[in-house]
Amino acid sequence: MTGRRPCRGDDRGSGTVLLLALVAVLLIVAGLLGLLASVQLARGRAQTAADLGVLAGAAQLLAAGTGDPCATAAQAVRRNGGMLAACTDDGRGVLTVRVLVPTATGTASAWARAGPVSARS
Repeated sequence: MTGRRPCRGDDRGSGTVLLLALVAVLLIVAGLLGLLASVQLARGRAQTAADLGVLAGAAQLLAAGTGDPCATAAQAVRRNGGMLAACTDDGRGVLTVRVLVPTATGTASAWARAGPVSARS
């Protein structure tokens, strides 16, 4: 019998285990970064929808003076992938909207305000 006897502290195969652990950590980090990017994208979509919605509503309010600026804002928000959560007209020509956009982990929200410079607070 000339076979080699296994040593008690043999490290053969430990590189494979370490590589698998490293790959698992990298996959978890990549997944978390993807989730963060998804949330940030939804936040940007919510802000864009809020901005465009409030501008459409304010244009309706200031130019025509008739009609419902919140209905116009809601339509613009829907076209941009959002849901109108709140819309207020303060009576001085200032319109404020709050928009929600669903994400994988919850809901992203944003708000925007538009009106004449004279109503600035």
